[in-house]
Amino acid sequence: MNTVMNNGATVLKSSLLLMWSRYLLVFGGGVVLLAGMFFLNITQGEAGIGIQTLIDAFVAPQDVADHHVIRTLRLPRATMGLLAGAALAAAGTLLQTITRNPLSSTETLGINSGAFLAVNAAAVFFPAAFSSNSLIVAFIGGLAAIALVYAMAGGLTASPVRLTLAGMAVTLAIGAVSGTLQLMYEENTGRLLAWGSGSLEQTNWSGVRFAVPWIFPSALIAVALSRSLDLFELGDEMAQSLGQRVPLVRMTSLLLAVLLAAATVSVVGGIGFIGLIAPHLMRLIGIRRHLPLLISSMIWGAIVLLGADTLARMVADGSDELSAGAVTAIIGGPWMIWLAIRARKGGGHLQRSSDSSTLASRLSGRTPYPVLLMVLAVLFVVIWFLGISLGSLRLHISDILAAMAGGGDELTRNIIFNMRLPRMLVAAVAGAALAASGLLLQGIVKNPLADPSIVGVSAGAGVGALLLLIVLPHIHISWLPAAAFAGAFASAAIVYAVSRRSGMNPAILVLVGVAVSAMGSGIIQMLVIQAKIRASAALSWLAGSTYARTWEELWQLMIWPAVLLPVAWWLCRKLDLLALSDEVPTGLGVNVIRTRIWAGIIGVAIAAAAVATVGTVGFVGLIAPHAARILIGHNHRRLLPATLLIGALLLMTADLVGRLLFSPKEIPSGLVVALLGAPYFIALMRKSVARK
Repeated sequence: MNTVMNNGATVLKSSLLLMWSRYLLVFGGGVVLLAGMFFLNITQGEAGIGIQTLIDAFVAPQDVADHHVIRTLRLPRATMGLLAGAALAAAGTLLQTITRNPLSSTETLGINSGAFLAVNAAAVFFPAAFSSNSLIVAFIGGLAAIALVYAMAGGLTASPVRLTLAGMAVTLAIGAVSGTLQLMYEENTGRLLAWGSGSLEQTNWSGVRFAVPWIFPSALIAVALSRSLDLFELGDEMAQSLGQRVPLVRMTSLLLAVLLAAATVSVVGGIGFIGLIAPHLMRLIGIRRHLPLLISSMIWGAIVLLGADTLARMVADGSDELSAGAVTAIIGGPWMIWLAIRARKGGGHLQRSSDSSTLASRLSGRTPYPVLLMVLAVLFVVIWFLGISLGSLRLHISDILAAMAGGGDELTRNIIFNMRLPRMLVAAVAGAALAASGLLLQGIVKNPLADPSIVGVSAGAGVGALLLLIVLPHIHISWLPAAAFAGAFASAAIVYAVSRRSGMNPAILVLVGVAVSAMGSGIIQMLVIQAKIRASAALSWLAGSTYARTWEELWQLMIWPAVLLPVAWWLCRKLDLLALSDEVPTGLGVNVIRTRIWAGIIGVAIAAAAVATVGTVGFVGLIAPHAARILIGHNHRRLLPATLLIGALLLMTADLVGRLLFSPKEIPSGLVVALLGAPYFIALMRKSVARK
C-alpha cells in the first residue's frame, strides 16, 4: 500500500515538475525572447544602430539623430508589432474556441479581408469620414465578412474544413474587389497599397495611441472570459448545464475577435496566420486552459510578428522593404498545410459536383451537341468582333473588314493588327488553356473545385516566372514558360504529395492548394519588392492582365496547347473511366496511376504556359469545365471542345469588360474573372451545404 502511495506521489511530483517546466519555458522563456526580439527589431533599418546607442536612447536620451530615430520611428514600430501580434493571437484563440475549429483565424475566416475592403472603399468613396472612423469601418467590414462565411458554410454547426473553405472563398472574392478598387482609384488608395499587405512601418506614435485603447480592454475582457471558454470546449449542452450562457459567450467572443482584428487592420493592414500559428504552438506544448492559453498566445504571437518584421527588414534592399504580412504568409502556408492534414479526420466532405450532374442530366440531350458547339462558336466570333471594334476609338464593321482584306487606313490597321487582335487572341488561347487545365485536374482528382489557381499551380508558376526575371534579368523572354513550368510543377507536387495522404479528399486538396497559393503569393510579393517592379505594374501582372500582349507572346503561348491538347483529347476516354471507382478502369486495362500522372502533367503544363503569358488569372479553370458539364454531361471528349470555347469566351469577355467598364482606366482581366468566379465558387459550396 505504501509502495503504491509512494509511486503515486512520485508520478504526481513528476507531472507537477513537467507542468512548471513547461510554464517556465512558455512564459519565462517567452518574455525573455520577446524582449530580445523587441530590441533586435529596433536595431534593424537603413540607419545602423548599435546596442550601446539603443541603451543610451533609453537611459540617457539626447537631442541627436539616432536617438530621434529610435524614439519616433523604431520604438513605435516595434511597439505596434508587439500589440498587433498579441491582438491577432488573442483573436485567433477566441475564434478557434467558439468555432471549435483548429483552422480558424482572422485570416482564414475572411475578417482581415473584409476589414481591408471596407477601409479601401471608405478611402475611395468617403475619405473625410474614413479618416476619423477607420476603426468602425474596419469593424463593420470584418463583421460582414464573417457573417457571410457562416452563411456559406452552413451556420454554427459547419465542419472545421468547410468553415475554412468558406472563409478562403470569401477572402478570394473580397480580394478581387479590393484589387479592383486599388487599380481604379490608385491615387486614393495608393498609400494603402503597402499597408494592405501588412506593414508595421510607423512614422510616429499615433498608430500606437490609436490601437492601445481598443486592444488592451478587448484583451482584458477576453482573459476575463477564460473560465467560460474552458467550459465552452465541453460542448454547448454541457456548458449550458453548468450555467453558461453559451450564445452570449459566443457572440461576445466573436465581437472581441473582430474588434481586435479591426484595430490591427486599421493601423498595420492585413497580417495573416499569426492567429493560426500562436495558439497552436501553445496547444502543442500542452496548454489547454484559456487563461494561460490566451496570455501565452499573445506573448508568442508578438514574438512571431516581431520576428517576421525583423526578418523582412534584414532582407530589405534600401528603401524597398518587404512587408511583415508577406513573411507571415510564407511561414503560415506550411503551417496551414500541416493543420489541414490533422483536421482531415474532422470532416469537411465535399462530394463530387452533383450540382453539375443533376443539371447535366436535365439539360444534356435537349440540345444536340453540334448545335451547342455552333452556338459557342458564334458567341466566340461575336465577342472577338466586339473586342476588335470597341475601345477608346470605335471601329466600324466596314473599316474592320477593309483592314482584314488588306485595305483601310494605316491607323485602323495599326489598331487592329498591332493592338487589339493579338490581345484578343492571347486572351482566347490563355482562357482555353486554363479551362482545359481545369477540366483535366478535375477529372484526375474527381473534384469539381479543382482549378489551376485554387490548387496552387498559378501561384507556383508566378513564382517560377518572377524568379527567372530576377535571377537572370537579361535572359530572353522565351525562357519564361520553362520557369513557370518549374514553379507550377513544384506547387502541384506539394499539393499532390500532401493530399495523397488524405486519399485525395477534395476538401483537403483545395485547402492545401489554398495554403500553397497563399505561400506563393507571399513569395511573389517579396520578389516584386526585391526586383523593384512598380507597384501598379506588379498588381496588374499578379491580377492577370492581357493588356498590350504581342504577336510574339501569342506564338509562344500557342505552342503548348497545340502540342498538348491532342494528347489530352486522347486521354479523355480514360478520364471517363477514372470517374468510376479505380477498380473499374483497372479491370478494363487502364493504368490508373499513369493516366493520372500524364493528365496532371498536361494540365499543369498548359496552365503554366498561360500564367507565364497573362499572369495569375484564376477561376477560368473552375467555371468553364463546370459550365460545359452542365450543358453536355460527363463525356470528356465531348467536354473538351466546349470547355475550350467557354474558357476562351470567359477571358475574352473579361478583357473586353475590363477595357470598357471604366475606360480609359483598365481593369485586369483576372480581376474581372475573379469578380465573377468567386461568387460562383461560393454558390457551389452553398449548394453542397444545402444538399447535405
